[in-house]
Amino acid sequence: MPRGGALIVYESIIDDDRRENVFGFLMSLKMLIETQAGADHTAAECAEWMRQAGFRSTRSAHLVGPESMVVGIK
Repeated sequence: MPRGGALIVYESIIDDDRRENVFGFLMSLKMLIETQAGADHTAAECAEWMRQAGFRSTRSAHLVGPESMVVGIK
């Protein structure tokens, strides 16, 4: 990805305090049941992975219902 490019992760992301997104927790449980190590993750975890991959800035935002996004700028 070129410098200045953006990666947007749109998902039922679990809130960082792990207290509010019941739908995200249920999806995480579903993934754990259906896959060997599947799970939904928090925005902070996603942002950290982006930083490790060389993205220079990240931000997250709650959208509508259980949906959120994490944006990373390369």
